[in-house]
Amino acid sequence: MAELFKTLGDPTRVRIMDVLAKNEFCVCDLAELLELSQSATSHQLRVLRSNHLVKYRREGKMVYYSLDDHHVMALYREGLEHISEGHK
Repeated sequence: MAELFKTLGDPTRVRIMDVLAKNEFCVCDLAELLELSQSATSHQLRVLRSNHLVKYRREGKMVYYSLDDHHVMALYREGLEHISEGHK
């Protein structure tokens, strides 16, 4: 659990997850959307993949990334809901 939250503690990885929560993307499109190099984007995707937060599928030479499963989507949505409520 600590490793999971450590992974989610990086703002760039959270930005990637935010984009992937809406749709799947290839590295080049993710890099462009997030204004990152493809190398930096690939590195962060590797970290997310090694923690089972994102998955990929190949289509010819292209590789598309998405959130790993409904548990990751639920975790992401719960986090957003938690911070949007603020402290009451």
